[in-house]
Amino acid sequence: MKIFKAVKVLLWIFIVVFVIALFAFVFMRAYPQFGGRPDKADREDYAKRAIGYFDSKKFSYPSKWVIDGVSEDKRVSEKSTTPIDTLPIETPDFSNTVSEDVSVTWFGHSTVLIQIGGKKILIDPVFSNRSSPVSWFGPKRFTEPSITVDELPEIDAILITHDHYDHLDMATIKLLENKTSNYIVPLGIDKHIKRWIKDDKKVKNLAWWESCEIDGIEIVCTPSNHRSGRALDDQQNTLFCSWLLKDGVHNILESSDSGYGAHFEEIHRRYGDIDLFLPDCGQYNIHWHYWHMFPEESAMAAQSLCAKAVMPIHWGAFVLSDHGWDDSPERLTAAATEKGIETVTPKICETMILSNSNNYHEHWWKKYK
Repeated sequence: MKIFKAVKVLLWIFIVVFVIALFAFVFMRAYPQFGGRPDKADREDYAKRAIGYFDSKKFSYPSKWVIDGVSEDKRVSEKSTTPIDTLPIETPDFSNTVSEDVSVTWFGHSTVLIQIGGKKILIDPVFSNRSSPVSWFGPKRFTEPSITVDELPEIDAILITHDHYDHLDMATIKLLENKTSNYIVPLGIDKHIKRWIKDDKKVKNLAWWESCEIDGIEIVCTPSNHRSGRALDDQQNTLFCSWLLKDGVHNILESSDSGYGAHFEEIHRRYGDIDLFLPDCGQYNIHWHYWHMFPEESAMAAQSLCAKAVMPIHWGAFVLSDHGWDDSPERLTAAATEKGIETVTPKICETMILSNSNNYHEHWWKKYK
């Protein structure tokens, strides 16, 4: 009798677990925020184009590029993770149409608009209030951009580095569809975008080292050392990357989220010195150090790239770690200065003109608690 009751209990436990698992499986495919999934034909295509970092199922960072960086997280800020004061938010200026110059507008975290060669390139646009698959839970912004998506100018191309929620936001992507004709993304992320927008002909995917051109601007998909996934069952199914923009005069590299690695040296070997490097610099922690650089490593990466100037991003909007909100720019400016690399630190939504970079050296965060 006792054995029968035990079997009955185990059976009920199995049924409950099965129902929960089945519900989770269906929910993760039905809920649009989780995006799309590569199919067999997609994976066969990736295997041909991503040799050395795709094993027919998952993407990974090549072991040949793994090198030691900084082993200790030496934090300098004693401030809280969220500022007590209201931070300055500027009004962007999109009027720079001079093809010989480059301007950058940083909207907080990793959302940047780069004007290069007379074109407007928007990277990792996130204008929602939370970095989350739902609007009522998850990391909430502590700074708001001074303009809305509707107030953005027409965009020549939208680039996505990877599919984490603080870099790929469904609501923003959908709002931007009427402002652009080009979504350029690493392998697999096209499945997300095509699920969300009406015209899937606007979407182009690239593997590492592949490129495309928009009116004289070369856009190169370059490596990063990170992870991907929007649900529990799709980890590493899509590619993560950095983006190199070339206009024949300037080389601009946005590193995306990335751990330190020899891929920076390889990017420099293939494409030469970088005029402006925008590295992942913030939300780091010793527990996920392999996928996020400490600020000193961002400076080391800039040195590997022979970067003329470095501009820290991936901070100033969302709290995704436990360091002081200004720890990253404070440490990067110190480390880059020690290496003789110029650091530009515009305020949020301030448009920085690269040829006048000397005007953007203020350590403005020191004035705020």
